[in-house]
Amino acid sequence: MISIKEKIAYGLGDTASNIVFQTVMLFLTFFYTDIFGISPAFVGTMFLAVRLIDAVTDPLMGALADRTNTRWGKFRPYLLWFALPFGFISVLAFTTPDLTEDGKMIYAFVTYTALMMVYTAINIPYCALGGVLTADPKERVSVQSYRFVFAMLGGLLVSGLTLPLVEFLGEGDQAKGYQLTITAMSILGVAMFLVCFWGTKERLHPPIDQQSSFKKDFGDMLKNDQWRVLAVASVCLLSGMVLRTSLAIYYVKYYLNMPDSITLFITLGMVGNIFGCILAEPLAKRFCKVKAYITLQLLAAAMCIVSYFVPSDQVVLAFGMFIIWGFTFNMATPLLWAKMADVVDYGQYKNGVRITGMIYSSVIFFIKLGVAIGGAAAGWLLAGYGYQADTVQTEATQQGILISFTLFPAIGSILVALVMRWYVLDNKRVDEIHLELNREVK
Repeated sequence: MISIKEKIAYGLGDTASNIVFQTVMLFLTFFYTDIFGISPAFVGTMFLAVRLIDAVTDPLMGALADRTNTRWGKFRPYLLWFALPFGFISVLAFTTPDLTEDGKMIYAFVTYTALMMVYTAINIPYCALGGVLTADPKERVSVQSYRFVFAMLGGLLVSGLTLPLVEFLGEGDQAKGYQLTITAMSILGVAMFLVCFWGTKERLHPPIDQQSSFKKDFGDMLKNDQWRVLAVASVCLLSGMVLRTSLAIYYVKYYLNMPDSITLFITLGMVGNIFGCILAEPLAKRFCKVKAYITLQLLAAAMCIVSYFVPSDQVVLAFGMFIIWGFTFNMATPLLWAKMADVVDYGQYKNGVRITGMIYSSVIFFIKLGVAIGGAAAGWLLAGYGYQADTVQTEATQQGILISFTLFPAIGSILVALVMRWYVLDNKRVDEIHLELNREVK
């Protein structure tokens, strides 16, 4: 059993990660288009282009972490080494130097790329750490539930405080407000990463006689059919989610016509997310994790579709549907991450090689690919519907924002449910693999 104290320490690492991740999802598109003055089409293309870099850096980071050997373990040291760079580059990404239009695009591309690279360097080892804290499948769900409750608390911090702090610290200057707000949040994030480093312990290790190379590890990963299922599901999942969360500000400001309620809307949505994560553990104890995950995705899709039919003057209903969607969608989130540890075990059982960092890094790449597709789609759709920053939008633009915020994300969840029909690591199968691996160790 892992102590509650260690689970909290591990969870604080994702609070730190989400200070940036949720800020990127909720505010970065808006920051680039309405504060920094970059065209939404360029923003969308930039988000997608940076994923090409991740295609190289993510698996390399996973392979590097698998081969790291220190007195602190394989994955924990990166929390110590990259906490400060992560905080510093986060501030640079939300800084608005006085540049020409081309200069702004270059600056945005360079700083966003640097932010994603340092995020890779700290977040992939952090995620892989969750797979070596315990071998108990039930405890893995518990660890991930704690993690995502604290992750959503980070999101709640971002959603509830960002715009008020921008207003307060900027004193009318939004560019300055964003920079100072991210500075404050980054300092807090650095401290949380350090708590996570000191408060956790790696317990699972590869077989002592394991011999591997990057090429062999990559080949073994590709042979893992359950990894392939998670990879495809992750792209579909995050594409829809990020499209919806990126457009939440635009939905409230331009469709509901309530710009002063943006913070309230996304904060209440985050509260729904938190309660969803809390209930993931009891749900997994009572039902098959695979069937529960598929059902939750279909319910989340239904919430999005119903939201399309909510009139703009039915504000309470619009808020309620967003909260219920977040609750349903994020009840499934810890289950997905627990599955990654199960896929690592499955790979070791099938191929005799334990490649925790490689598996996590590659799935995270597909998660970030989904983030990029969702962010790119948001920018392209806004441009396609004729969006003009900070002005009254045409009826066609408002309708486009509504469709993109509701129906398109529903497609993502439906695709996830379909893909997960090929996932065979249900509770019974995971227990069998766990017993077999323990027998081999003995």
